[in-house]
Amino acid sequence: MSLALGGRQILKDVGLHVSRGEVLGLIGPNGAGKTSLFEVLSGRYVAQSGRVVLDGSDVTRQDIVRRSRRGLARTFQSPVVPSALTVGETFRAARMAYLPFRSRHEAEWAARLVNLTVPWSRPAGSLDTFDRRKLLLACLLMRRPKVLLMDEPASGLINTEIDELDLLLRTLVDEYHLAVIVIEHRLELLEALADRVTVLNLGEVIAEGTPQGVFADPAVRAAYFEGTG
Repeated sequence: MSLALGGRQILKDVGLHVSRGEVLGLIGPNGAGKTSLFEVLSGRYVAQSGRVVLDGSDVTRQDIVRRSRRGLARTFQSPVVPSALTVGETFRAARMAYLPFRSRHEAEWAARLVNLTVPWSRPAGSLDTFDRRKLLLACLLMRRPKVLLMDEPASGLINTEIDELDLLLRTLVDEYHLAVIVIEHRLELLEALADRVTVLNLGEVIAEGTPQGVFADPAVRAAYFEGTG
C-alpha cells in the first residue's frame, strides 16, 4: 500500500502479512512510517493504493468501528485512560461501547488474563504506566480480537515489567491464537518474542525475516542502528 499526506509520500508500496498465532515485529528509525502504517491498518487513514485484508475479508473501505467488530484491536504509544473514571467504570464504558455489549464476567476474565490486580474502585488516572497499559489491553481483549496492533507496548516499562509483558503476549499468541504486530524499539523484546521482523525506512520495506537475520543485516544496521546513534 501507499500513503501520501500533505504532499509527502509516507508509505511506498508497503506490504506485510501476519497469521493467527504469530508475532510480527515492526521496526525502523523515527519517521520511517511505522505508526502511519498502523493508522492505515486500523482505518484512521485511507491509503492511496493497496488493500487491507482481515481474516480473509477486504476491509479497505470499512471504518474503525467495523474493523473492530471484525476483530481488529489496537493499542497506542501513550496509555491514555479516562482519568475521571474508576477502573470499573472504564471497563463498563468499554463493555457498552458498541453492540454486542459485553458482560462484567468477560471484563473480569480479561483483567485476570492481563494480571490487572488493582481495585476496580480505584481512579484509572492514578494507575502506573504498566497498569494503565493492562487496563487498556483488557478492554480490547474482552472483545476477543483476532488481530492486535501494539505501538511500543514496552515504552516506559522497567525490565521486570517487560518480562511480564513478554509472557502475556506469548499467552495471547500461543493459547488464544491472536495475530500480533508490534512496533517496538526494545529490540531484546522482539528478539525473544517475534517470529518475523519487518524493517521500514523512509516509508519503504528494506528487510524482513527472522529477528536474528534482520538485526544482522548491514542495510538495517546502516539505516536503523547506526542512524539512531
